[in-house]
Amino acid sequence: MADPHAPMPGDAAGAYRRLHWDVQRHWPALQALLPGLTIEVLASVDSTNDRLLARTQRREGAVAWGRRSADLQPCLLVAERQTAGRGRRGRRWLAEPGASLTFSLALMLEPGSWSGLSLAVGVALADALDPATDTAPRIGLKWPNDLWLIDAPGRGRKLGGILVETVPVPGGRLAVIGIGLNVRPLPATADHASGYACLQELQPQREAPAALWQVVRPLVLALQRFEAEGLAPSLAAYARRDLLAGQAVQTTDPAVPEGIAAGIDADGALCIRAGGGLHRLVGGEVSVRPAGG
Repeated sequence: MADPHAPMPGDAAGAYRRLHWDVQRHWPALQALLPGLTIEVLASVDSTNDRLLARTQRREGAVAWGRRSADLQPCLLVAERQTAGRGRRGRRWLAEPGASLTFSLALMLEPGSWSGLSLAVGVALADALDPATDTAPRIGLKWPNDLWLIDAPGRGRKLGGILVETVPVPGGRLAVIGIGLNVRPLPATADHASGYACLQELQPQREAPAALWQVVRPLVLALQRFEAEGLAPSLAAYARRDLLAGQAVQTTDPAVPEGIAAGIDADGALCIRAGGGLHRLVGGEVSVRPAGG
């Protein structure tokens, strides 16, 4: 691993200092859940998802960042800065050094159905960052893959996003779960179409390394539970945090351009009431936003 105190590459003034990730202390507990797990922390990378997916395409015997191309053991790849991070449908994920937590977890999964995986991941992250209590949750889930900080019913600002990608490999399918979370405030001039929220609004002084260790174990447990039981165990928790439920929404589906969100079904599809009927929207095919913003 690079010198944790070295300046970020390209930072001639040395204004940004590397964070302390304390990997060695946390690795044993995670490795017990995911035998063979490696954890890598990079100062800068194009995209953590792209880097892990690219490793599956390398020729036998090639070496990629310390791992063999044929090594399909679990890997947690963390980047302090992403230069070409991606969100859903190819959208760019903006990440400033030190202001965001960006990581991807690659592991073999064999669920009975892949439907709703991003929703189960969202529930795990939200519950880890904002444990359930008798009060209304502060972190909501915007179908199909965003975490929002709730400002009012049906309204909020984007806190984080999830990008799930899978690829066939010898012996099954490798899932790469990409996570981006805003940690620190950004200048008011920053351009964010869905508003900007950060974890420090909920947990003052929280930094990216502490946020990583706060969410990664619950994420692993949620993935293992999804593999064994599917989306069903997460449905009630999702409903509690459903940002869109009961709200007027607009969609990119020409057949259902607007309607009232009515929760998700057992497969993770979003249900929309419109035109006297109930319509199902599938995450890979359509985007949805609250009406009016």
